[in-house]
Amino acid sequence: MSKIRWGIIGTGSIAHKFATGLGACADAELVAVGSRRQKTADKFASEFNVPHRHASYEALAADADVDAVYIATPHAMHKEDSILCLDAGKAVLCEKPFAINAREAKEVIRLARKKKLFLMEAMWSRFQPVQVKVRELVAAGAIGEVRMVQSDFGFRAGLDPKGRLFDPHLGGGALLDVGVYNISLASMLFGPPTEVKALAHLGETGVDEQAAVILIHEGGRLAVSSTAIRTTTLHEAVILGTTGWIRIDKPWWRSGGLTLTVHGKGDTHIDTPMTSNGYNYEAGEVMSCLAAHRLESDVMPLGETLSIMKTMDRIRAQWGLKYPME
Repeated sequence: MSKIRWGIIGTGSIAHKFATGLGACADAELVAVGSRRQKTADKFASEFNVPHRHASYEALAADADVDAVYIATPHAMHKEDSILCLDAGKAVLCEKPFAINAREAKEVIRLARKKKLFLMEAMWSRFQPVQVKVRELVAAGAIGEVRMVQSDFGFRAGLDPKGRLFDPHLGGGALLDVGVYNISLASMLFGPPTEVKALAHLGETGVDEQAAVILIHEGGRLAVSSTAIRTTTLHEAVILGTTGWIRIDKPWWRSGGLTLTVHGKGDTHIDTPMTSNGYNYEAGEVMSCLAAHRLESDVMPLGETLSIMKTMDRIRAQWGLKYPME
């Protein structure tokens, strides 16, 4: 295929961001959008010049002109929408969190492997140039042995009990919405934790409005993070090693640079500019994998996605936070 033909399920804010990023990919073509209403599908399609405008997710999944689908629906729908598209033979890029829990994630992954179809979690920050540079520096031993990572991601949202951030039926709460970035960063650096310690404030709707998490990894390495949907945090990430540290420019999950500090040598700022809005990089990874006939990404492998979901399950268990669909 000269171009990968994309469809998007959902028409909200994240779908708009992905469509914008996709527009910067020369080997991509956005050909279809699916919504629950024709009106919203038409509006989105008109904004991005999308030829196929479907009034149901089922119609989008059945569209023969679509090669790959980006799932941009609320958390609680990720499993069923991914399965819908995989059953239709599509490659799938599913927005984070990949599912509500590890059980759901395992079900989707099992289906993709059975059908031999590409599947990846859309952890967009991991594919950006700044995190590519972080991995390069860590692998080169630029700060010695990495011993700790500190990160935060929190914002203050207005309380809306029926909104996706606060409604348990939609998988609301800080952890699944933005705390997952912290967990994924720790996983990228250290792999799965051996021990989990977590505290949270559960608000009036029962979801975590702010939380602190400590992950203990092999060899005593630590990941310390905070997350919130009712408190704005500093948006910082620092990776600490035995001979220095890496501080990612704020906000760390969509950054254009970092500062490398080596003991006795001072600071070096490294620019890592992004093209477009950054969502183009995850789309590019999908298309590179498809061109190489690969069923998953080395950068965001399915085994790691499942591990991250298991870690978040362990965290929520400590809070007693269980969603209605569980």
